[in-house]
Amino acid sequence: MHAITEQIGSIAERPVKSGFWLPFALAASFFCLLIAALAHLVGRGIGVWGNQQSIAWAWDIAGFVFWIGIGHAGTLISAILYLFRQHWRTSINRAAEAATIFAVMAAAIYPVFHLGRVWLGYWLIPAPNQMLVWPNFKSPLTWDVFAISTYFSVSLAFWYLGMIPDLATLRDRARTPLRRKLLSTLALGWRSSQRHWQFYERTYLILAGLGTALVVSVHTIVSLDFAVSVLPGWHNTIFPPYFVAGAVLSGSAMVATILVLVRRAYGLEASITERHLANLNKLILATSWMVAAAYLVELYLAWYSGDEFEQSVLFGRMHGPLAVTYWAMMFCNIALPQLFWLRSVRTSPVCTFIIGIGVSIGMWVERFVIVVGGLDRGFLPSTWSEFQPTIVDVATLVGTFGLFFSLFLLFLRWVPIMSMSEIKADLVGHAAASDPIEPPLTTSATDDAKSYELGTTHAKPSRPNSDSAGGRSPRLLLAGCDSIEVLRRACRSLDGTAAQSIDVHAPLLIPELGHGLNTDTSMVAWSAGVCGLLGAVVAVVMQYWTQALDYPMLLAGKPPWSWQSAVPITFELTILGAACGSIGAFLWLCRLPRLHHPLLNCERFRSASDDGLFVSIEVAREDTQDVVHTLRSVGVHRIVGVED
Repeated sequence: MHAITEQIGSIAERPVKSGFWLPFALAASFFCLLIAALAHLVGRGIGVWGNQQSIAWAWDIAGFVFWIGIGHAGTLISAILYLFRQHWRTSINRAAEAATIFAVMAAAIYPVFHLGRVWLGYWLIPAPNQMLVWPNFKSPLTWDVFAISTYFSVSLAFWYLGMIPDLATLRDRARTPLRRKLLSTLALGWRSSQRHWQFYERTYLILAGLGTALVVSVHTIVSLDFAVSVLPGWHNTIFPPYFVAGAVLSGSAMVATILVLVRRAYGLEASITERHLANLNKLILATSWMVAAAYLVELYLAWYSGDEFEQSVLFGRMHGPLAVTYWAMMFCNIALPQLFWLRSVRTSPVCTFIIGIGVSIGMWVERFVIVVGGLDRGFLPSTWSEFQPTIVDVATLVGTFGLFFSLFLLFLRWVPIMSMSEIKADLVGHAAASDPIEPPLTTSATDDAKSYELGTTHAKPSRPNSDSAGGRSPRLLLAGCDSIEVLRRACRSLDGTAAQSIDVHAPLLIPELGHGLNTDTSMVAWSAGVCGLLGAVVAVVMQYWTQALDYPMLLAGKPPWSWQSAVPITFELTILGAACGSIGAFLWLCRLPRLHHPLLNCERFRSASDDGLFVSIEVAREDTQDVVHTLRSVGVHRIVGVED
């Protein structure tokens, strides 16, 4: 397990090499181009884009839907595969989750700046402004605000929660005080305790379930921006599943493309194997067939409806002004992924990269065809027009890629790109399954083959050992074990002794040891359920009071209040409340953050997040020698006392 820590952790610890700066400078220059384009847009108005009176949405909304789709792969790979216990996800889930966070940040730029008067964007927040006007909670655009903010918040929490054990590992390996202090703050005082691990596993499982629901709901709500309209080509009930499948397709293609570059740049061919690429490519192949079915159903429904407007819009895309983009969409999204039927193509990094780029282009073109193809041919021929992008359109699109890759490169540089704790857990699990004898789990090299006498470890090594000199024994003992079997024997031997509190510290969850610590993880689930219910109540009350009582809106003859229109926001706030409740319970039950625990000052304890196995015992000072004798009788010899 120490080799895993060295391989992955050293990537974030070693000095920046020259090969990092060239791609980062290129991405950062594109990001600067985005800032310049947005500054020009704010100064002149959204007319600097190619949008027209009839084509009010164009590259901006196409880019928005595209980036939201890219963000779906991270939650899919990490959350859904975690629920199904697919262990191959451990090498790619963190990079996919990072792609989710950065893609949602890129997507949010488009609708915010499409407002024109960006400084009034806070009107979207459900709080009374100076005009005493509430947002229109019946509008899918308002639903987007809640859906995307919830998705970003839950995805960020899910990503950060998964990094806490690895941040603690980097903290314990830090060589400079500033880096150690920063990582200690980010790790929240994680001590690799089995109590922590149990609450962590339950919280992570709950967030994975909530994230799975968000995968379906977010892009469904985005599709309703189009489906609830009355425009031909948009008013289609197949849009929600169609958009979800397209999001998974585009996101998986982007993740596969990035992973090919990462494994090549960092020499991770042994961790991100051809099997990982093949599984991602199978996912791309399956979702491409789902998208193809949606394309055919969309055309069939237009033909079967007999609606001339619907038929003219959908069939006109094949031979009208958008014919080139339409057939490019068909080739990239349907024909190109079929090459993955060949195993040699499916396992080839080069083919994966090329096809992934092609699918990403095709999915952006699909969004362009949907958005512009539904607006360029209106009901009146006098309103027909053709969209021509401007240089600001191009700069904004390129700039969002610059933002995405700038953040992703910083992530690769400063954060472990794979979950070390999950890989270690899989390693031990596979070894235990293949060998009935428990595999030894040695501690780090600093403790190898040493036997420490009972003494005192202080926060500052230079501090005199006053307690030991005075004949007093410490109250907190730390015992290092050579293997999981010795750890088990030590825990069993402490039952019935004078030990007041026992905890186990290891770089992974050891279920049989954790069950004996009397930790009730159901509190995390209860907290998630209660807070989720509270979020639903807040959503319903907020929408009813604002729409029916405080500021009734009469739109198209619809009643001011209808429960159907309240479902999307209620669902999103339920998910958000449940996520906040589970995370709050996790922090409370683990007593985190706690940055100044005595164990964190013990030099030998720092291997607990790497490959060390320890038992910490709180005992009355007069009973210390009895506990030490009990531990030594079962083969535990590395015992030290820890004091502040």
